[in-house]
Amino acid sequence: MKVTKRQTTTKTLTDLYRALDRQTAVTITYLKPGETEPTVRTIEISELRTTAVKISKTGKVTGGGFVVIAMCRLRGEAREFHLSGILAYTAHRSGYVLTRPEPTTYERPAPAPADDVQALFFYELARDKDDADYRPRVRLAA
Repeated sequence: MKVTKRQTTTKTLTDLYRALDRQTAVTITYLKPGETEPTVRTIEISELRTTAVKISKTGKVTGGGFVVIAMCRLRGEAREFHLSGILAYTAHRSGYVLTRPEPTTYERPAPAPADDVQALFFYELARDKDDADYRPRVRLAA
């Protein structure tokens, strides 16, 4: 077990990124803000994010921390853990067992035109944005 207050934030982030890259579970001892009793969770990290830095009118800087987005094996759902709240952690060799849910945002496409062939052609090009905007990096010889 590694205690985070005995090492730098860079070392802690390096170990967490390594666990993310290898897709191995991590057990953390986590202290929620405003609570006195820490909890122990085994998590499967899906991403590491940074929070925004806010500067007040008086010049006080807040934010600018790191957030670990992970699947919690205890609850079986996606959770956010602030790096400042992680007291200790252990990286395991066991792989991920939980499946991360797919994003739930869905945009309904516009209905396809049924009467005009050219409009249908442009509709299909616009629907597939990756291919419609494709330009090769290397100029192709004719």
